[in-house]
Amino acid sequence: MTNSLPDSSAAIPPSSIDWYAGPPAQSRYVPVPRHPPLKTLVLACFLFLVTLATCLVAGTQFAAAYAQNEAVSWDEFIRAFTLIYQHPLALASGLPFALTLLLILLAHELGHFFACRHHHIHSSYPFFIPFPTLIGTLGAFILIRSPIRTTRALFDVGASGPLVGFVVAIPALIFGVLHAKFVPGLSVPEDHKLILGMPLIFHFLAAAIRPDVSPSDLLLHPVGRAAWVGLFATSLNLLPAAQLDGGHILRSLSSRAHRYFSVLLPLFLLFLGYRYWPGWYVWGVLLFCIRFFRFLPIYDPLPLDTNRRSGAVLALLVFLLCFMPSPFVQY
Repeated sequence: MTNSLPDSSAAIPPSSIDWYAGPPAQSRYVPVPRHPPLKTLVLACFLFLVTLATCLVAGTQFAAAYAQNEAVSWDEFIRAFTLIYQHPLALASGLPFALTLLLILLAHELGHFFACRHHHIHSSYPFFIPFPTLIGTLGAFILIRSPIRTTRALFDVGASGPLVGFVVAIPALIFGVLHAKFVPGLSVPEDHKLILGMPLIFHFLAAAIRPDVSPSDLLLHPVGRAAWVGLFATSLNLLPAAQLDGGHILRSLSSRAHRYFSVLLPLFLLFLGYRYWPGWYVWGVLLFCIRFFRFLPIYDPLPLDTNRRSGAVLALLVFLLCFMPSPFVQY
């Protein structure tokens, strides 16, 4: 989200301008403050604490399922919520999941935050979204309140979050695989049973660390579950369309490709919703609606350098390693 939009009909300044020297004399850019307002920090801390509480509930049901050698259970999830007022200290078992997940999400958003600071872009502190779901949150975000002036800044802001979050999630996933339990028939369909999908990176790590067992029979430690959620969030953010992180990366490479993918990807997600997971319907409709929002112009369209192009390839690889056509399978 942005505000204080410049007039898109203004003449495009030459690419030789030193953007770090400050805004041009005739520009209507609002000066970027040294730090976001203090009141937004208070709000960010409050949302973090509420999200910690909802993630503790989610982590408690993951811990109970792990202790009982069971897949995720809706019944266990509902019981975990009753502990908030019946026996709140029992939620301590959810700390490994909650702290790991919040660390991954915070690393992701701080990657965006510091990229904005580096390019003199006004942004908010990271805001977490608490929500009583199986994973305890709908993620986190920052608000970008000033235009992104160059394609290189657009790439840095878009790519920094997913790549940093991925780096933090991998050690947690390795820990989860190392401490995973071998439960034969774990993925066999049963009533009221929810099976989490497995991204490619999980298959690779399981084959390297636990080659003696089938990955589908491994019950991840709650820390590994938190890594799974972080990787799933990374794949969603890297969808190459609209104003998602992947959309920023693609737009910094080619605005034309970005326009095409912003139309085609929602249709592909609708197909995935029909074939695999109904949640893709929501994402398809959401991305289709976002494409009608106004995109801020880029005033310095200097092509990306070699390192950033390599980073775009790396971001694509991360997306392929994290993406799951069917992240949730319910029986």
